[in-house]
Amino acid sequence: MKALLFLATEILLFGGLFVIYIMFRGLYPEVFHEASRYLNRPMGALNTVVLICSSFTMAMAVSRAQHNESKKAAVLLLITFLFGLTFMVVKYFEYTHKIHEGLLPGIHFSFAEMAHPKAPLFFSLYFMMTGLHGLHVLVGMGLIFWVLVRAVKGEFSSEYFTPVELTGLYWHLVDLIWIYLFPLLYLIG
Repeated sequence: MKALLFLATEILLFGGLFVIYIMFRGLYPEVFHEASRYLNRPMGALNTVVLICSSFTMAMAVSRAQHNESKKAAVLLLITFLFGLTFMVVKYFEYTHKIHEGLLPGIHFSFAEMAHPKAPLFFSLYFMMTGLHGLHVLVGMGLIFWVLVRAVKGEFSSEYFTPVELTGLYWHLVDLIWIYLFPLLYLIG
């Protein structure tokens, strides 16, 4: 029950950010439209595919743990962890490029090609939402590593697989949030 309550608070947190995004996008649609053109859609799409694949491997890991196949669950957890790592590496390259270009939040915005005074607002929301999401990916990777170690030790079976299942629920939530972030940020232009 505590895990479900925790997941509900995560939904409320990101829900609040989505509401803020929608309000500002409604106020400044032309700025959001123009600013989104400076996001790297192929990298965002790659990260979407990576997280969808990671959801599949996570679901399979839970299934294998439920069927007394700890070693197979461990392999699938490792693959899921590597997908999470891939997501973070892609995000690193994306952030590095934006920092180099001056597409930064708030007063640090220095991108000369966008003169609108509200342009930094989009990038503030972008960094806040994707940064918080990235933090959740890192937490998820930590949880996956923790259940991976336990799976290697053979601690899960059809009688006890709750940590794998709860980690899977968290990971699916993180993936689902990205499924909303990608079109809202990358595809509006």
